[in-house]
Amino acid sequence: MPLLRKWFGPSKDEIWRLLSAEIGGNFVEGGFAHGAQVRATHGEWTVTLDSYVVSTGHAAAVYTRIRAPFVNPGGFRFTIYRRGLFSDIAKLLGMQDLEIGDPDFDRDFIIKSNDAARVRQLLSSGRVRELITAQPQIYFTVKDDEGWFGASFPEGVDELYFLASGTITDLARLKALYELFGETLTQLCSIGLAYCGDPKVAL
Repeated sequence: MPLLRKWFGPSKDEIWRLLSAEIGGNFVEGGFAHGAQVRATHGEWTVTLDSYVVSTGHAAAVYTRIRAPFVNPGGFRFTIYRRGLFSDIAKLLGMQDLEIGDPDFDRDFIIKSNDAARVRQLLSSGRVRELITAQPQIYFTVKDDEGWFGASFPEGVDELYFLASGTITDLARLKALYELFGETLTQLCSIGLAYCGDPKVAL
């Protein structure tokens, strides 16, 4: 085991335990129902980090996700991800791409929302934009629940959701993601798009 650690570095669980300690969260051991998790609170919200595997036939793809249920009284939605070849093709085919007036951010990211004015308010926070920009890979969105195989949310409760391929073990990146969730939820609350109370949903 020490030789493997020398070759490959600390394991995911080691890094995630360290993350938990540094952000004041709880590391939850993996078990039959789910893999290892890091849960941390920001105000009344609980932010949960974990990973999962999707079978693609002859191979398996691992994804890292971060989730935080919140009360979303107006049904606000947004999706933000880095611009690339396929996103540019999608834009040519007519997909809506909002701009917020920050030339660098508008150049690098695709922004979709059901309320253009409100998403510009959300992204008026320089710190939120900075934390999004710091992510080399990001899919950041609000979704209504987790589908047939996940948690079903009460009316008016939605989920702030981050997804990236692979297992993230970069401690600085993980800490920045937790800060992104905290900053985004606080900003949503400050502009009236989220309630600051406990959504009473357990993931």
